[in-house]
Amino acid sequence: MTPPADSSAGPFQEHSIDQHMTRPPPREGRFTMPIAELGHFGVFCDDLEASTAFYRDVLGLTVTDEDLNLGMRFFSARPNFEHHEFQLVEGRTVARADENTKLIQQVSFRVNHLTELIEFHRRFIEHDVDFDMIVTHGNAFGIYFFDPEGNRCEVYWQTGLPARQPFLAAIDLTEPIEKLLADNAALVARYGETGYLQPGLVKNLIPDAIDS
Repeated sequence: MTPPADSSAGPFQEHSIDQHMTRPPPREGRFTMPIAELGHFGVFCDDLEASTAFYRDVLGLTVTDEDLNLGMRFFSARPNFEHHEFQLVEGRTVARADENTKLIQQVSFRVNHLTELIEFHRRFIEHDVDFDMIVTHGNAFGIYFFDPEGNRCEVYWQTGLPARQPFLAAIDLTEPIEKLLADNAALVARYGETGYLQPGLVKNLIPDAIDS
C-alpha cells in the first residue's frame, strides 16, 4: 500500500479500522464484552492549576466541568459529543513521575491530520515541553512527551498502513511531508509483517527492557 496521496486526509476515509489493527484471535469459548470504546480516564495531580493550563492551553482540550471543592476538572476534545474524556483530580500521593517511578505508561491523544501533528510539534517546542521521543509505529506517527508532573503522553496520527507491533523508529517532523511518508512506507514495506525496534528506543517505552 502506498502512502495517502493527500497528506492531510484522514486515514479511514477508504479503509475500515480492522485493516489497520493487529490483534490476537479470541480464545475459543471466551465471551467478548460489548465495549464500544474507551470513554474517559482520570489522573491524580499535585497542582491542579498547572496541569489544567497544560492540558487546556497547550494540548487544546476544553474544560467542560469542574468542582473546585473536590479539586477536580473535566476535559474533552469533543465537548459537543463527549462530556469528558479526561479528568484531573487533586490528591496525588506518589512522587513526580521519573525514571524511578512507574505509574502511567502513557496517555495518548489522536489527531486526524499529519499537518496537525506537525503543528503540535511546533507548539510543544514553543512551550518548552519535555520530549521523550518522536517516532513512527509504521501505522502511526507519534510525539511522546511529558506533562508538568512527569506523566508520559502521546499525540499521534494514523498513517493508514498496517504494521505489526511493536514497531519503533525515530522520525524528524521538520522534514518535508513527502519524505516522511515515503520513508515510512519503505520501513513498513520492509518490516511491516515482522515489526521493528530501532536500537536505543525500547527503553523509552519499557524502562526495564534490555535494549541493544
